[in-house]
Amino acid sequence: MNWHLAEAKNRLSEVVTLALTEGPQRVQRRNQAVIILSEREYQHLVGVRPLFKDYLREGPSFEEMDLARDESVGRDILL
Repeated sequence: MNWHLAEAKNRLSEVVTLALTEGPQRVQRRNQAVIILSEREYQHLVGVRPLFKDYLREGPSFEEMDLARDESVGRDILL
């Protein structure tokens, strides 16, 4: 449903209730608009991402990764 900003401000509780029960609500101010939607729909759109520390704990194992420093001299250059 579309709302003008002034009306949405006056009826904010109703706008939120409709966003939770019927779906996203569009609030317009001049030529700009925002969408009010439930947290469940937002999470569905962006996907649930794990916390960084959980990702590190449960992510791929680094045990087989070779972390030894390369001791080679490198290349010769003329100065």
